[in-house]
Amino acid sequence: MALSAASISHNNTPRILSSSSNTFSQLNNQKKISASPHFSLLSLTPRSSLSRSSFVSQWGRREPYYLHGHVSCSVKAVLLDESKEKLHLPKGDTWSVHKFGGTCVGSWERIKNVAQIIVQDSSEGKLVVVSAMSKVTDMMYDLIDKAQSRDGSYVSAVDAVFEKHKLTAMDLLDGDDLASFLSRLHHDINNLKAMLRAIYIAGHATESFSDFVVGHGELWSAQMLSYVVRKNGLDCEWMDTREVLIVNPSGSNQVDPDFAESEKRLEEWFSRHPSKTIVATGFIASTQQNIPTTLKRDGSDFSAAIMGALVRARQVTIWTDVDGVYSADPRKVSEAVILRTLSYQEAWEMSYFGANVLHPRTIMPVMRYDIPILIRNVFNLSAPGTMICRPAENEDGQKLESLVKGFATIDNVALVNVEGTGMAGVPGTASAIFGAVKDVGANVIVISQASSEHSVCFAVPEKEVAAVAEALKSRFHEALNAGRLSQVAVIPNCSILAAVGQKMASTHGVSATLFNALAKANINVRAIAQGCSEYNITVVIKRGDCIRALRAVHSRFYLSKTTIAMGIIGPGLIGATLLDQLRDQAAVLKEDFNIDLRVMGITGSRTMLLNDVGIDLSRWRELVKDKGEVADLEKFRQHVHGNHFLPNTVLVDCTADSNVASCYHDWLRRGIHVITPNKKANSGPLDQYLKLRALQRQSYTHYFYEATVGAGLPIISTLRGLLETGDKILRIEGIFSGTLSYIFNNFKGTRAFSNVVAEAKQAGYTEPDPRDDLSGTDVARKVIILARETGLKLELSDIPVQSLVPEPLRASASAEEFMQQLPQFDNEMARARQEAEDAGDVLRYVGVVDAESQQGLVELRRYKKDHPFAQLAGSDNIIAFTTTRP
Repeated sequence: MALSAASISHNNTPRILSSSSNTFSQLNNQKKISASPHFSLLSLTPRSSLSRSSFVSQWGRREPYYLHGHVSCSVKAVLLDESKEKLHLPKGDTWSVHKFGGTCVGSWERIKNVAQIIVQDSSEGKLVVVSAMSKVTDMMYDLIDKAQSRDGSYVSAVDAVFEKHKLTAMDLLDGDDLASFLSRLHHDINNLKAMLRAIYIAGHATESFSDFVVGHGELWSAQMLSYVVRKNGLDCEWMDTREVLIVNPSGSNQVDPDFAESEKRLEEWFSRHPSKTIVATGFIASTQQNIPTTLKRDGSDFSAAIMGALVRARQVTIWTDVDGVYSADPRKVSEAVILRTLSYQEAWEMSYFGANVLHPRTIMPVMRYDIPILIRNVFNLSAPGTMICRPAENEDGQKLESLVKGFATIDNVALVNVEGTGMAGVPGTASAIFGAVKDVGANVIVISQASSEHSVCFAVPEKEVAAVAEALKSRFHEALNAGRLSQVAVIPNCSILAAVGQKMASTHGVSATLFNALAKANINVRAIAQGCSEYNITVVIKRGDCIRALRAVHSRFYLSKTTIAMGIIGPGLIGATLLDQLRDQAAVLKEDFNIDLRVMGITGSRTMLLNDVGIDLSRWRELVKDKGEVADLEKFRQHVHGNHFLPNTVLVDCTADSNVASCYHDWLRRGIHVITPNKKANSGPLDQYLKLRALQRQSYTHYFYEATVGAGLPIISTLRGLLETGDKILRIEGIFSGTLSYIFNNFKGTRAFSNVVAEAKQAGYTEPDPRDDLSGTDVARKVIILARETGLKLELSDIPVQSLVPEPLRASASAEEFMQQLPQFDNEMARARQEAEDAGDVLRYVGVVDAESQQGLVELRRYKKDHPFAQLAGSDNIIAFTTTRP
């Protein structure tokens, strides 16, 4: 067939259009394929059609041919071979489908990168679905808004769209390819201006007009990409999917694909354009009446899934700008992990609750044929991505995964609670409730009903709750007045947290673990819902608790069983030793005991060091010095407790400061665990101690104070064990001060008492002022703590204490002055020692709790040399319990 020209008639003006090859084949009996429908708006009737044909040589090579004209044009052609057999579309695993979003094709450099990915795919057939360039769809919607608002700036906005694509094409293409694309671009822009002018005059755009306008971005990106792919040596054709994908409107701004008709039209399209690489437009489609429309939300993903189903592809790859699907929103949980696999059900459950996963309707077409969807990062090809597929039936030998695959949240919701005794057993009550909700067009997200039928509780978007409440009060006006319904209550400021996982089904303890994690994070659950499929557990919580709740449950299922944010208060001798121990032990705790400790802050009385992810304990002294800031205990608490991704918070008070101890009640109330050797809280005023212990028992927070008595000995836990097993404490007696133990273990022979005290001070056993140890007050506090543990309600002032500080020296101006004058009183202590030795005894400074007489005391006592208290060495402590149990 030879063709020198085709005559096109329009408004009685002849035009001559020459084909580049001067030959073409008109298939399907010269049937015209219209790329766009007829539109009518007032008196203006812009019409556009695209007649696309190709010549198929015996080698399968195609010469593209485009006619830019109008519906009224006619094309005369001579067929070279009308008997050529119609080509059929091969289907099956030979095809792979790729979808590239707007960010993937957002610039000419990125379009080149996409072309390289396509070229490197070794699949025999490749079908590529592309979105409009980044921001272009928004620009197109903006054009419509401007035009129907009669804002004349839409003209310059159209020019901006033209320039964006013209400049991109000039960077990508050259020669005939560039000329051909720019010609098409000019034509489309002129049509758009005519269409927008009509919208401008009418002041209104129908849905069909809007869909026609916004779909142009995909047309242009698909054409440019197809040219670039061809330049890389692949046989490639671009597809306007409005010729192939047929959908039916289904209400609620949704459409349903007509798979039978779409499959038929794909076959017809392929018979005219057989190619091993097809670049198709995403987002756009046509109705049964050939009117352009869009696939609405997530339309390009939906296009890819539909095309994958139509060709029965081996796999559909969705290329995005993230490495895959995360176990939780990484903006809220910085330790969220990429999920390697998701089942179809898990993916749509997570997407429903707002996770960045494919929309459920995107998944449905491929699920019909068990076609996996792979989500990958176009900017990080080394990342394996997330595979959404049917789970393998036999997973023996695979690495154990978390039972909960992911967590998602929905913010800004409100609970509506309809309750009353008149609801129970009354048919149609729930129908009436949700009928009223439907009438106001509100979306019900979660429903929870008590089995007693006394109340129905459901969540709706907060912006819709006022209308819902008003509709319900109106609908049940009589029932409310009659008392059959007690209330229609609204609980605002809520969030929804969903835990999703297919393995949750029929697995014991998942719910218990979830709620235990929430309880330990001090999160109150307002409503609960779980479907019988057990694929998700949904809870409604206070909005302010949402992020903390998300971190708590994610930590429980994905991190260590116990992941703890720790703040150290008082990096003195005790605190510094603890920090060094944590440095040396952290790896062992995590590996062997599943405890992940992160020190988020260290504070002294003047300087504090804060870190969002955990302080490097190998350099903590250096960091405190170089990066420390002014100490602020409240700011310290807020940072450790709230400004990170760890749900469990522990503050360790290594001071003897009563001001710090006074904060314990508030910390425990906020859900912060407290660990302390500071005796001030438990030996302070009795009423404050009782409030502290009552709060600790009522909450899920821990208050550990083992080190307040007996240093490293497990005295508190031993005492509790005796009491909890039914034993009765008669008497507790012990050497509770390591300092005084050292002094009296070494106060023997002819040594002066003052020399032994000076030696203990030099060795670091005493407080900076030894009077703090010799006064016996520290031992008295330990006696009070033990007495209160046994149930005695004693104040510190109830304990008689024998002070070892000579009366005249108690008012010494300084520790140095005290130490200088202490030798003047050595004779008194020497006499006491001598008297004990003459009787075969030793001196020991002890504390006693007499439970029978409900008393306590602290004094210097004598013990026989064979008594256990006489066998101590160094700074050892010892304690003896006398109980009723034999």
